[in-house]
Amino acid sequence: MASEEPTVRIGDVSGSTFAIGSHARAVSHQQGGGAAPRDEAAEELLRAVRELRADLAGGRVRQTDRTAELDAALAETEDEINRTGAAGPSRLQRLRDLLADAQALTALLASAGTVAGLLGM
Repeated sequence: MASEEPTVRIGDVSGSTFAIGSHARAVSHQQGGGAAPRDEAAEELLRAVRELRADLAGGRVRQTDRTAELDAALAETEDEINRTGAAGPSRLQRLRDLLADAQALTALLASAGTVAGLLGM
């Protein structure tokens, strides 16, 4: 009497990692370095966010709790754009609020003005 082995069928699999068998090892590789695709508006905002972060870190402004909070929000925005391809509405509103609170900063740094302009301020 022949034993019947279970049958496994795998269709089209995308964006998943799996392993089969007792000694199998699952390894995942992401194409494109893992960055999500972005439209031109997201690319432009990402460039402006990076430029403002560089200006904040470059000693052009005195470091305060407010500039640290702005830098943290910019870092989160950069991360979100890299992960998802865009910044969500609540993230954009948070940046608008922080930049509105830092009007002297936006007048002083052209990069802050650029980010504010891209946010529709």
